[in-house]
This record gives sequence, C-alpha cells and structure tokens, in this order.
Amino acid sequence: MSTEATVRGDASPRVTLAAVSLVQLLVSLDLSVVNVALPGIGEDLAAGPVELSWFIHAYALTFGGLLLLGGKAADRYGHRRVLLAGLALFGIASLAGGFALTSGHLIAARAVQGVGAAALQPASLAVLSAAFPPGGPARARAFGVWSAMNALGAALGVLVGGVLTEYVGWRWVMFVNVPVAVVALVLTRTGVAADRQRSARGRIDVAGAVLATAGMTLLVYGVVNTDRQSWASPHTLLCLVAAAGLLAGFVAVEHRATTDPLLRLGLLRNRSVVGANLGNLLIGASITSAFYLMSLYIQDVLGHGPAVTGVMFLPFALGIIAGSLLAASIDQTFSRRALIAGGAAMTAAGFAWFGFISPDGGFAADVLGPSIVASVGFGICLGPIVSTGTVGVASHEVGTASSLLSSARQLGATLGLAALGTVAHVVTGADTSPAAVTAGYAAAMTTAAGLLIAVAVIAWAVLPREGPDPATSRQARDGHHGEAHEQK
Repeated sequence: MSTEATVRGDASPRVTLAAVSLVQLLVSLDLSVVNVALPGIGEDLAAGPVELSWFIHAYALTFGGLLLLGGKAADRYGHRRVLLAGLALFGIASLAGGFALTSGHLIAARAVQGVGAAALQPASLAVLSAAFPPGGPARARAFGVWSAMNALGAALGVLVGGVLTEYVGWRWVMFVNVPVAVVALVLTRTGVAADRQRSARGRIDVAGAVLATAGMTLLVYGVVNTDRQSWASPHTLLCLVAAAGLLAGFVAVEHRATTDPLLRLGLLRNRSVVGANLGNLLIGASITSAFYLMSLYIQDVLGHGPAVTGVMFLPFALGIIAGSLLAASIDQTFSRRALIAGGAAMTAAGFAWFGFISPDGGFAADVLGPSIVASVGFGICLGPIVSTGTVGVASHEVGTASSLLSSARQLGATLGLAALGTVAHVVTGADTSPAAVTAGYAAAMTTAAGLLIAVAVIAWAVLPREGPDPATSRQARDGHHGEAHEQK
C-alpha cells in the first residue's frame, strides 16, 4: 500500500495545468516542426534521402518504443520526478541538436529527444489526471485546455518550422524547444504537487520492459521503413512478424507476472481504457496523416512556400482550440461518449470535404472550409477521449494508462502515415502530374474520413454510457490495491 507524503503547500492546479499544457505543446510541436526544415537540414549537413528520413524516424522509434516504459517509470518513481527528468533530457537534446555538425549528431539528438518525450508525455498526463480527478466541470476545462495546446503545437510546428527555416535557419527548429522546456521545468518545480511516497512494489519487470520496448520499436521501425520497402517486402514482413512475436511474449510474461508487471492486463478489462485507446489510435492515424498530406498538397500542388503553408494551417489550429473550449463548456450537458462520437463524425465530414480537392484549387474552398469543419470536430472529441482513458484507473496505474493513450496515438500516427501514404501512392501510380498527385491525396483523405467514422462507432459500442461515479472509482482503486496486495 502507498503512504502519502505531505503535498506541497504551493501546489496549484492552475500552475499544474500550465506546466502540462506547455509539455504537450513541446511534444506536439516537435512532431511536425522538423518536417518543413528537412530540405535545409539536408543541404547544410550534406545528408542524403536515407539520413533525412532518420531525422524523423529516430525520434519516432525511441518515443514510440519507450512510452510504456516511461509510463511505468512515472508510476513507480513518481509522476513529478519523471516529468522533470524528461523535460531536462528533452531540453538538453534539443540544444545539442541545434549545434549538430554532422547528420549523425542530429540523428542521435533526435533519438534522445524521443527518450525524453517518452518519459514526459505519460507523466504529464498522469499529473493532470491527479490534479483534476473525475467529476465536475474542472476536469473537462483542464482537458479542454490541454487539447487546445496539443492542437496549437501541431499546427504551430508547421508554421514555426517554415518561418524559422526560411528566415533564420533550420537550427532554430531545435533551439526553439529550449526556452519552452525551461519554462515548463520552472512551473513543474514550483507549482506541481510533490510525489506520493511509495513502498517498494516488487522487483522491476525487466523481462516485460525489454520485450515491450523491443517489440514496439521494431513495429514502428518496420512501419516507418515502408517509405523505402514495400509492405510485402521480406524486410518489412520480417520486422512485423518479429515485432508481433516479441509483443506476444510480452503479453505472456505479464500474464504470469507475480510481482509488479509493466502492464497489469486487468487494466485492459476497463471499457473506458480500451475504447479510448482504440479511438486514440485511429485519431492519431487520421489527423497526423491529414497534416502531412495537406502540407504536401499546399506546397507541391498549389505551389506555396513553407512560411505560407504554415500560415494556411493556422485556421486548423484555431478551429481545434475553439472545439476544445466548446467541448469543455458543454461537458455537463452531453456525455463524453456523445462528445467523442459527435466530434469524430464532424471531423470525418471535414476530411470527406478534403477528398474533393482539385489541382487548380484555391485556399477558401480546398483548404479553409474543410479545415474549419474538421478542426472544430477534432477539438470536440480530443479532450473527452483522453480524459476517458484514465477514468476509473487506480492512482498507482494512472501513468501506465496515460502511456497506453500516448502509445496508441503515436502508433496510430506511424501506421496512418505509412498506410495512407500507400493509398496515395497506389492511386497516383507512376503519373506525377498535379492531377494524379491530387487524386492520390484526395483518396487518402477520404480514407481518413472512414477512420473517423470508426471512432464514432467505437464511442457508442465500446465506451460505457456514463463515466463511473466517485463510488465506482473508489471501488476500482480498492480492487486494484487489493489485487496488488494479493500478488505480493
């Protein structure tokens, strides 16, 4: 059983919200800020196509592969402590990346950034869930703000990356993370509640950690490598089969674990956790792909530069912020399930509209209109689905549940980019004319709309009708503590 330490007197939910919002801004910003800078990086560091792809893949591999381990570390050693460590590591890696002299240096810095992000993302969500427990409008507002910052980071990544690359150089897409990390560190140290002291919960699950990390890393590697190896190639198939074997071994190890497993499989019997993770997987696949494909459409087909492309993404960010705030304001009127289903359906409508883009299109009809519809819908469903993923979860497993959400989102983004990129490539074929390329992008966006319809169906079919009341949450915590005690 855990014994609680005295909570810091200066702990403030508002400061906690500000800290974790900055963390989410940092993580989501870095997922897209480097993409626009790739041509400049390649020219300055004399990097070829393979090295350029690894500026992205190195981050995705360590981030996606270590998320589950990061969440467990947060639960075991303290959410605040792991959050501080992750922020420090991320900031140092960003600074080192900005001073990189060779492509190898930058790839290494990006990999270390991913390690830091894998620690700080689940820890920050766990801190937010603890500061704003289920029940009442405060949690809805907090997750609404968090969602808005998530969206702002993703869209600002395109804008900031384009502006910095065009006017001051690519190195600033790395340096820009440093002041954000420093401010988040200060806010976390001064305003986030101290960690609860925990008694030892058994030996560290080394076998589970190795199998989960290796399996997730190999899965992400196999998928991201489909930009050079086809899905049916022996290389890709071998990676995916090996990843499946490692992850199956992980499940077997966790099933037999008698001490403190990396992932207690009973957590997956929680319908809120399962439904939220399935939905987050598909949302990650569709939204990340949409940002990527529309960036290519605006630049390669409509012929705009990086800075203008970033400006054109601003309405998408503003729409998500508006949708997030709207969801927070009507949270007491509509259930989380209804908000997720309705928001996903609205996002699907916006993506279906994107499916009508044309090679001689204009900003208003082909970018602005569908961006507003899709972004508002996304903002409505994002906060509720993340909040749902930790409902009814025992306090000592919130970090693990948060890491599952982050893993689902990251894995979905990786799978979505590869799968929808393949859809676009198949439709385009060998024809590189603007009409053929546009048709490929349109087909991929229509497919993304189908993924969002699936999210709406999952919300109604899997998620419980109402979130558990406080009594139910207490029973869940007591049951989980009792199960842990019996395992000891």
